[in-house]
Parts: sequence; structure tokens; C-alpha cells
Amino acid sequence: MPNKDLTAAFVEKVKANGKRTDYFDTSLAGFSLRVSENGVKSWCVSYRFAGKWTRHTFGTFPVIKLAEARETARDALHDVAHGINPATKKKAERCAETFDYLAREYLDRHAKMKKRSWREDARILTADLLPAFGGMRAKDISRRDVRAFLDRKAAPAPIMANRIRATLCKIFNWGIAAEIIDANPVFLVPAPGKERQRDRVLTEEEIKKIWKALEQDRADGDAMHRREKFLSAVISKLRLLTAQRGAEVMGMEWSEIDGDWWTIPGEKTKNGLAHRVPLTAPALRILSEIRSICGGSRYVFQSPKREDKPIRNPQKALERIQKATGIDFVGHDFRRTVASHMTGMGIPRLTVKKILNHVEREVTAVYDRHSYDVEKRAALEEWSKRLMLMVSDLKEVQSEA
Repeated sequence: MPNKDLTAAFVEKVKANGKRTDYFDTSLAGFSLRVSENGVKSWCVSYRFAGKWTRHTFGTFPVIKLAEARETARDALHDVAHGINPATKKKAERCAETFDYLAREYLDRHAKMKKRSWREDARILTADLLPAFGGMRAKDISRRDVRAFLDRKAAPAPIMANRIRATLCKIFNWGIAAEIIDANPVFLVPAPGKERQRDRVLTEEEIKKIWKALEQDRADGDAMHRREKFLSAVISKLRLLTAQRGAEVMGMEWSEIDGDWWTIPGEKTKNGLAHRVPLTAPALRILSEIRSICGGSRYVFQSPKREDKPIRNPQKALERIQKATGIDFVGHDFRRTVASHMTGMGIPRLTVKKILNHVEREVTAVYDRHSYDVEKRAALEEWSKRLMLMVSDLKEVQSEA
């Protein structure tokens, strides 16, 4: 291990001598040039860290010239003096360059903290994005890579490909804001699937069939499954009675109910605004039945499988109802159906918007602080009576939808 005044001329001319040789710089202790048996010239810095000697190789000549290598070695020795292992730091920096690192930072530092739907982001990451890009350096992912990946996803599932694209775009945009990366390769890559706004509104006859099927479904099966089916059935019924979002109904807590009012806190609503929902007599009867059967949890719809957690998504229950009735519908159609029927009954659109907790964009909304509690209750009472008539066998009601 000869000591040598490393100069640009020496580094250029030194040749292999049949064995691996380290030339230690006399002007910077620990800095060296390693020449392999095959003549490959590598830059190294040696140091003692946590009581152990470590050799850290950080590049080759002529890719890295002498002046740059000496400066890198000096920075590494500075890190050692301040308790940082350059070898570990290099590994961490390599990991930080990968899409896997970027995606997980996005999930932990942004999605989990600010998005109620973060689990869907996590699912898309695990199922789609990490298998495709996880090991790649984030900055090396090109627009062509993104387009080819989305085209493959769009072949069997174009709308799902749109959702994947949206998640990927959010991750890169967050990475730019967090100063982890400098560019978003999803920019200017179009959504591969043609979106179709769903406008499904259930007719009165369809509502009646679904309601009857919900009653039948909750009565089938053994005791354990009947409890689960009961909760799934009344979730759908409350969605029809209140016109609220599925996640809001499923996450309902007993503490949010005060008499015949349900106040959804802002952290649970889509627009971040607390929302008061009138509870009609049929809704209160359902809640009373739930309390008598499933009381004891903070959640109205306590998950049978997860302690102190609400039911997340009774999709299988809806699929059973779809099969039993032969009706094509999804859970969100309930909300649109209620809104459509209420406006068809002559209830003002503004009142319906207040029931749905939609944000008003008009300038006058800034000055309108009226709670609309009276109007909302009157509207939902009227709708409740209409709904109970629809699902009963007392009188036939002609479909108006």
C-alpha cells in the first residue's frame, strides 16, 4: 500500500502491475486510488467508524476526475467526523432514488395523514405500481415508460387504468413539492380510458325490489352471518333514507347522534365541513334496532371482524342483492336516486344540495349562513314517507323516474 502524491498525471499514467494495488494520497489521509489486476482505477476513502475500519468506494477514473474524487473523499471524512457513516449514507441515498422510496414516502407523509381514501392508494401501489416501477430510479421513469405501462393496464380495465394514472401522477407531484424529484413523467400522458359519468337513477319499482331483497338477505344464514347481513342491509336502508355517502354512513358513531339529529364531523365529510342530518322516524327505528342487537361499540356499524373498527365496504352484500333482484346498480346510485326523486317531488334543488352537503360555488353562498335545518328536515320527512310507501304493499306507486 504505497503512499503517493496523487496528481492528475500520475492517475492518468499508472498501470496495473499484476496485482491489486492501493495508492494512498499523501495530502489527504484516507483517500486512495485502487488499481485492480485488470487496470480498473477506483476511488476509495478509508476511515474508522464505530471502532471498525471501513473502505468506501465511490467511483472510477476517468468518469470521476482527481479533483472531484478528492473533494468527495473530503466530504466523506467530514461526515465521519460528525458521526455519519458514508457507506450507509450512500446506500440510503441509493434507496432514496428509487420509485419504491418515493411511493412509500408519499403514502406515509401525505396520503395516510390527509386522505381518508389512502388505503386505495396503498392497494394500487402494492398491486400495480411497485411491481412495475418499484426498483427503478424515480428520475429515470420516462413518459414512454408510463404510457406503455398504462396501455397494458387499459387493455383489460380502462377505467382502472385511469385510477392508476391518477395515483401515479399524485405521487410524482408530491415528490416534486417535497423536493425529492424534479419532474413528473405522467405530465401530458392522457388518461387511457374514456370516462363515463354514471347517471343511474333507480325507479320506484327497483327501489321496492332492492328493499325487499335487503329484508330477505338479513334473514338468511346462521346467527353469525345474520348479524353481518343485518348490518349490511340497514346500511343500504340508511343510505336511502338519508342520502348520505356510504363511507359516512358506515363510519357513523353513537356520539354523533343527538336525539333526531346526526352530526357528521368535518374530518369525515368530503368537503371538510361538519354536516347536520335530520333523522326521520324510519331511520331512528333502524338505529334503535341496531343498538339493541349490536350495542357496546363506539361505532353504529361495528365490524364483526375488527375490534373497535367500523364496517368498511359491504360490497359482497350489494352483489348478493344485485344477483337476487337482477338490477344493475352500485352503492353510490342510492344517493343520486334520492336526490333525483326529491327534486321530482318538487323539493327545491338548493335544499337537496344542503342535504347532500354539496359546496356552493356561488358568491352569495359566502354571505348565506342560514343552516337550512328546517328545510332539510321537512324535505327528508317528505321523502321518508314517499320511500315507505314505495317499499310497502299498501299501494302501488307509478314510477316517475
